[in-house]
Amino acid sequence: MKHPPRRVWRLLIPVLCLALLPAGCGSAGERTTLSVSAMDTFMSIELYGSKETASKVKEQIESLDLHLSPTVKSSDMTHLNHRKKVKAHEESAEAVQQALKYCKETDGALDITVYPLVKEWGFLSGSYKVPDKSKISELLKKVDYRKVNVSGSEITLSDGAQIDMGAVAKGFAADKANEILKSENVTSAILNLGGTVSAYGAKPDGSDWKVGIANPIDGGEPIGTVSCKDKIIATSGNYERYFEKDGKRYCHMIDPKTGYPVDNDMSSVSVVSDSGVESDCLSTALYVMGQKKALEYQKAHPEIDLVILTKNKEVIVTDGIKDKFQLNDKTYSII
Repeated sequence: MKHPPRRVWRLLIPVLCLALLPAGCGSAGERTTLSVSAMDTFMSIELYGSKETASKVKEQIESLDLHLSPTVKSSDMTHLNHRKKVKAHEESAEAVQQALKYCKETDGALDITVYPLVKEWGFLSGSYKVPDKSKISELLKKVDYRKVNVSGSEITLSDGAQIDMGAVAKGFAADKANEILKSENVTSAILNLGGTVSAYGAKPDGSDWKVGIANPIDGGEPIGTVSCKDKIIATSGNYERYFEKDGKRYCHMIDPKTGYPVDNDMSSVSVVSDSGVESDCLSTALYVMGQKKALEYQKAHPEIDLVILTKNKEVIVTDGIKDKFQLNDKTYSII
């Protein structure tokens, strides 16, 4: 059984999911950079403002990690999964409530109660395995986002449900970080939160930021870039975390309806929107749906845009950002 060593894929997630291209210099204030190790990955903060502001953003991300991680013993999510009812931190309850909105909107393609299956497949511990069908059937009975209830700051789980905020936490952190940037009058920043990139404002010279869409085959140079400002881009795909057994690759994205890792016609999908939670939740949900349903969803929700990489090395870019996308890897073709 082969899989990427855990420390390696953690280091690569910020590059593999969305590779950030260098920013230009400008006069929008002091350039400050910080790195953060949180939410099971490495993150980078670059803003044109004070070091104090950058520290506030870093502390916010670290605080959310402590509240939302299901593997931190003192976190709200760990307590909830064991006790089934907790009086959580206000931001934890807010994050869960926002996630449930997209669980409902995507008819369960996103389901934050898939945690027992993710754990059973070994994607949390690194001890990967293919569970017995009977075990998967047993655990599927616990998977249903409707088993989660939020009332104020109180969160309740029923019928053996457990939750994992991995598909939401980075996007929520990006939104909260942007609130800090706004309150501190920062006008230019780029936050790479390991698969979720927030392009806050424009670059100091007034031009768009360029966010690279990772090559899902070798993780090398980005296959292309999206030019944007005041957007948050999140990517989900089959290459971030996986293992192989008997010649078959199993990725960490579990389909909540089948209990098995997603295996469809896409290598990755990137969602471009104004909201971190929206981009993060939908990148997971649309990857689970597959290409056809993902495009149908986007057509019904034109406020978001997509960059889809297929397993046939094709690129699908939705109309809203076609003039913002540049293809760099000529082994891919835009369709």
